[in-house]
Amino acid sequence: MTQYTAQDFKKGQPRWCPGCGDHFFLASLHKAMAELGVPPHQIAVISGIGCSSRLPYYMNTYGMQTIHGRAAAVAMGAKVVNPGLTVWQVSGDGDGLAIGGNHFIHAMRRNIDLNIILLNNRIYGLTKGQYSPTSPRGFVSKTSPFGTVEDPFSPAELCFGARGKFFARAVATDAGATVEVLKAAHRHKGAAVCEILQNCVIFNDGAHELIYSKEGRQKHAIYVEHGKPLIFGENNEFGLMQEGFGLKVVKIGENGIGENDILVHDAHCEDNTLQLKLAMMKHEDGFPIALGVIRDVEGISYDAAIHEQIEQVKQQKKYHKFAELLETNDIWEVK
Repeated sequence: MTQYTAQDFKKGQPRWCPGCGDHFFLASLHKAMAELGVPPHQIAVISGIGCSSRLPYYMNTYGMQTIHGRAAAVAMGAKVVNPGLTVWQVSGDGDGLAIGGNHFIHAMRRNIDLNIILLNNRIYGLTKGQYSPTSPRGFVSKTSPFGTVEDPFSPAELCFGARGKFFARAVATDAGATVEVLKAAHRHKGAAVCEILQNCVIFNDGAHELIYSKEGRQKHAIYVEHGKPLIFGENNEFGLMQEGFGLKVVKIGENGIGENDILVHDAHCEDNTLQLKLAMMKHEDGFPIALGVIRDVEGISYDAAIHEQIEQVKQQKKYHKFAELLETNDIWEVK
């Protein structure tokens, strides 16, 4: 088996602003691909329009930058006609969830075997600072000088609502965790969404400042792992328990609460109720921000099902070539 390095997947010189989260993510993607061991010629990276959508130019794989919001449509087509191809779709929060929102939800519904990367900086960066579908209510931007008066999309909620089978989240500056999330997405057979939280240093610096540093993540994030208790804190002193239909934060060791009382994460549970609760946790509500693979459930992928259907139909037909099709009807010879 050929051993790859990150260098095998690198190409060109990235043209992003210094400090942009795209730089951090690109390095993690190169490393993840090297560890996965899929040859570059068996990979396609497809993007839409936006700062993040320049990423295919920096990949030594097949790549295509499409038009605004249409990355998912092109990626779906590429996967269906070439099921042996590993397809990575890269979109920003504007490209993927605004004009591309319709394609996003149907990729989930159909469960097409794509690795969908959503680089979320809560702003339109390429077009110079307009608010995006993930910008928070009240956000001041060039297109909302007095603050937005609309609530944002939660990518996780949108994914789950469209019957998505896989959702994970990582922070761009957290290289090790990002690599593991990307590898998990690749292993999943179906639509795998990875939300990558990152900063736009020019138009929305500090969007995820709370967890952008290692120290911040120790205080304000929880790394979820299937089969492991939901424990967090600088000294793993806090945990999550179920309270009614919701969750609550408890301190381990107080009021007789031990580690055995803490919820254990089940990423493979078909019912997404608790998974969605984890994905929707907010710091302002007193909860940590969930990172890692939150949902990973097996399902039938569209591309696998369509090719299986084609083979079944072939077996039922008396013809398998165009010439045989013509011969199924009456034939006259004209002299």
